[in-house]
Amino acid sequence: METATKSPVLIYTEQTPNPESLKFVTNRMLYTNNTADFREEALAIEWSPLGKALFELPYVKGVYIANNFVTVTKEFNYQWEDIMLDLKKFVKDYVESGQTIVKEGFEAAKAVMEEEAAESYEGEDAEIVVQIKELIDTYVKPAVEMDGGNIEFKAYDKGKVIVVLQGSCSGCPSSTVTLKSGIEGMLKRMVPQVKEVVAEMG
Repeated sequence: METATKSPVLIYTEQTPNPESLKFVTNRMLYTNNTADFREEALAIEWSPLGKALFELPYVKGVYIANNFVTVTKEFNYQWEDIMLDLKKFVKDYVESGQTIVKEGFEAAKAVMEEEAAESYEGEDAEIVVQIKELIDTYVKPAVEMDGGNIEFKAYDKGKVIVVLQGSCSGCPSSTVTLKSGIEGMLKRMVPQVKEVVAEMG
């Protein structure tokens, strides 16, 4: 019987616009075509063994997993130069061990949570919300993901769009600029009913 030799796990770090977040990129798919944002340990304990293991480190404040990378947000009183190599090794060893990254069923549970959070829209508002979601998914998410973050539509009310910023975007100084100059500008152009875009930090 032949044993297939697995290629070694390679990992490198990428800066994000948020000085408190660092992106750890691997040559393996960790969570295909999905995103998992853990801003508190309880959710990670329930759904992500990797997230749970990372939260056990004293300097980890948030974990965001998508495709082939993990964005770690650190506690502000630690410096990256003191913890980056340890974190890199930690993620590499975990991925090499073949343990579960995110448990089956998280997508379904997330959808239920989002469904409960989303109010039901009627008439013209319902159409506007569909347009806004589509624009965010098509144009904004891919760009934000490059920086190790994510953006989710949360609510629409009388011309005001509320989005949630996740991963490296949460608490990032430059995300406000991106939000106002980029996202708000685009949505106003494409959906005339939109008057402003505000963000809640994830």
